[in-house]
Amino acid sequence: MATLIVPKLDEKPWPTLGGQVCDFIEERAIFGPGDLKGQPARLSPEKRAIVYRAYEVYPPGHPLAGRRRFKRVGWSVRKGLAKTEVLAWIAYVELHPEAPVRGDGFDAWGEPVGRPVDSPYIPLLAYTKDQTEELAYGALYTVVTEGPDADLFDPGLDRIIRLDDRGRADGKAVPLAGSPNAADGARTTFQGFDEPHRLYLPRLREAHDTMDANLPKRPAADGWSLYVGTAGQPGQNSIAEDLHHEAQSIARGEVADPRIFYIHRDAGQCHRGDKENGHNLTTMAGRIAAITEATGPEGEYGQGQFADIAEKWDRPRADHSYLERVWLNLWTQSARQAFDALRIPTLTVAGTIAPGSLVTAGFDGARYKDSTAIVVTEVTTGLQMLWALWERPPDLGDDDEWEVPENEVTASVNALMSTFEVWRFNGDPPHWTEPLGSWAGRYACVEEWPTYRRQAMAYAVRDYYEAMTSGAVTYATDPRPALDSPIERETLQEALARHIAAAGRVDTNLYDDDGNRLWILNKLHETRKFDACMAAILSWQARLEALKKGAKKTPRRSRRVRRVGS
Repeated sequence: MATLIVPKLDEKPWPTLGGQVCDFIEERAIFGPGDLKGQPARLSPEKRAIVYRAYEVYPPGHPLAGRRRFKRVGWSVRKGLAKTEVLAWIAYVELHPEAPVRGDGFDAWGEPVGRPVDSPYIPLLAYTKDQTEELAYGALYTVVTEGPDADLFDPGLDRIIRLDDRGRADGKAVPLAGSPNAADGARTTFQGFDEPHRLYLPRLREAHDTMDANLPKRPAADGWSLYVGTAGQPGQNSIAEDLHHEAQSIARGEVADPRIFYIHRDAGQCHRGDKENGHNLTTMAGRIAAITEATGPEGEYGQGQFADIAEKWDRPRADHSYLERVWLNLWTQSARQAFDALRIPTLTVAGTIAPGSLVTAGFDGARYKDSTAIVVTEVTTGLQMLWALWERPPDLGDDDEWEVPENEVTASVNALMSTFEVWRFNGDPPHWTEPLGSWAGRYACVEEWPTYRRQAMAYAVRDYYEAMTSGAVTYATDPRPALDSPIERETLQEALARHIAAAGRVDTNLYDDDGNRLWILNKLHETRKFDACMAAILSWQARLEALKKGAKKTPRRSRRVRRVGS
């Protein structure tokens, strides 16, 4: 089975409180909403192994002896494997006044002794308020209210309070729905993130970052985070994608002594009938085999379950990309995405475009609602880089005034012209008609390229898609920060990748000479901007024109000084 586990399992097991935690869950917790609601909790061997690893502590003699080894734990598996239930059980033991969840020294055999957390604070973050009640927090509420220790808590829909032996508040768990202010200042001891692939909007990422910053505030509590979910959409810039990329870098040996434990299982190599190796998803047998591999040792929860899942692929208008993501746990491009975001990392090369290079440029954007971008392409190599980006702050309402500063854009265009030899500058005129005219009056390379022309745009999108597929276009690892980006510490290269991944696909009634349907771009989501992607396409069109006309750098004139009279 295709499994990513970081860090790798050690030859000698670490000390762990996991056994005590698992026993406590099965003795004092129950199943939440579902077919097994109210029955005593039971952990499968795999879930038990994950809990064991999650509660590893540093061994005797270590400077951090008895403290948690991992500050973050991520568990990524396909839909339907009770991930939310496990998150609720972990939140339950972290809140419980008797659960052995923190190190309290070692016994005579060198095994860690567990104790409960003092005055716990446990936020559970989801992307909407309704989701907090339906998923982790809702499951925790059922476990608390209908379990054998209900008298130890004062539960409510907005908080679950732990009571001390005198009936006073002694800690609590709360649902959060993307409100950084509500999370700010909290002295967190444990926090859970349900379906982190949905945490991609700037306000949700901000909430996550705020919560993460709260963990060190109580060092004695040894706080930590648990993330449970499935694979997300590549290029969506979600918290789940960040975790997955971090785990991959650990697996490559780029991070030493990580404080994160991450396990991801998927269906492995799959194809849609066009390859010899891997699971053939066009057949029922191939899909059942893929689901089996993605499920791992958990197996079917009932006879025929895998066949019921596999049948979903045969339904009319089935979104196969979505099915592969949720049931096979594959990071698969959405069918609605115009370009394959998974290709971007493979097309990224070290370095940037050198000053003085012969380049083409693309310009696109809106002045008030979305964003404005300039993308540059080196004519000889096809290397692209985001030159500049302006984005409307995500927390502004529709009535809030905001405008891309025209003086900054003009200054950026002037800097571009003085840095490179620009053969062609294609600009989409709506919203920028007067500035484009002004730039054209100063620079002969500036031309209008209206993106509303349906046929021309469809072929331009096809050209860029083919460039990505063939590897003709590459992307520079420009380390400069995207100053107006809503994503903290995002580089220009990362911002361009985000915009390309955010471009949606709308099929047209146009077909190319080979009979392939053409499409144009639109938004995948109202909050996701793709103006830099459009600028990249316009820049690429200019490059294709430059190659067609054999564009070359203008020879530099000699600066040798000639002596008078020589």
